[in-house]
Amino acid sequence: MEICVCENEQQLIQLAETAKEIWNEYFISIITQEQIDYMVEKFQSYPALKKAINEEHYTYFLAYEGKELIGFCGVKPEKERLFLSKLYLKKAYRGKGYASTLLKQAIAFAKESKLNKIYLTCNKFNTHSLDVYKKKGFYEIDAVQTDIGHGFIMDDYILQLDIA
Repeated sequence: MEICVCENEQQLIQLAETAKEIWNEYFISIITQEQIDYMVEKFQSYPALKKAINEEHYTYFLAYEGKELIGFCGVKPEKERLFLSKLYLKKAYRGKGYASTLLKQAIAFAKESKLNKIYLTCNKFNTHSLDVYKKKGFYEIDAVQTDIGHGFIMDDYILQLDIA
């Protein structure tokens, strides 16, 4: 697996397409198709991702197997910690250590940014991901419900990892 930073239009288009594919495959067992469509458009579409990079200071690490984009991780430095906004893999590549490699990339980025904590939000019903994050050392620090518009609520735990 090769990891690189999303730096050009072609990569950004590929990122948005991969995000849509993963969301429609993975989250259908957790939230409705209507909410998936809304959230993909609002947070994972080409315009949303472009805005996140250009205006909101996000960095996206892209994971490739050959020429195929198999997953990605999105991070944003904040005052005291790094926000791990996204970490997704295509179904065929889960359970093979790729998520751990992307997480290590996020940890290295946090250290480079002189941040000693990483936090994320995870849907309360996404038990698989919650278990994986807890196994990696994340712990629950809060629970939140966020109104994201159009009658949809994100019902999440906030998890944090302390970096030595």
